[in-house]
Amino acid sequence: MGRRPTVRTRRHGPRSGRPAATATGGVLARDRHWRREAREAWCWGTALGGLLTLVDLLRGELDAPRACAWAALGTALVAVLRPPRVTVGDGWLASRGLLRERRVRTDLLTRVRQSDGVAPRLVLRDVGGGRVELDPRVLRSNPLLWHELETGARRALARGLLREGAPVLAALANRIDGEGVRGVLRASGME
Repeated sequence: MGRRPTVRTRRHGPRSGRPAATATGGVLARDRHWRREAREAWCWGTALGGLLTLVDLLRGELDAPRACAWAALGTALVAVLRPPRVTVGDGWLASRGLLRERRVRTDLLTRVRQSDGVAPRLVLRDVGGGRVELDPRVLRSNPLLWHELETGARRALARGLLREGAPVLAALANRIDGEGVRGVLRASGME
């Protein structure tokens, strides 16, 4: 009962209308903005550490302990600002942070909650105890990630597994679909 279900991936071909799974463990889609955001985190961390080191150097107070402290401060800023990398495959969603990857089976979801606040988070749980926490903006800006999550959640709902969170997913779907329609209208000049 405490065992997590094994993750199986299927290869999709051109006839199925879905992209073929890659050799990287069946990843079908990734957060396409992750590289830019991670690069920005590195830039801000490097800029802070470099600026503090430069100020100490110009004041003539730079020594090894202070240089190490500024480098550690810059590294800590990178760790705080670097977003988790979200990937999705057939029936699973994963979020990779600095130290570990968390994964849920989307077709075996039992609970979906949204925590509101300064940084809203979507919390997904599956039958095996897997838990992933992610920013809903990642799903809104990556339609393929959203599509795979929604497909898996529908399977879980049809199986009677998803007992808590269907309204949260419906509200998120309405918001994503509304933004998509507005984007199409804006691009066509009809808005």
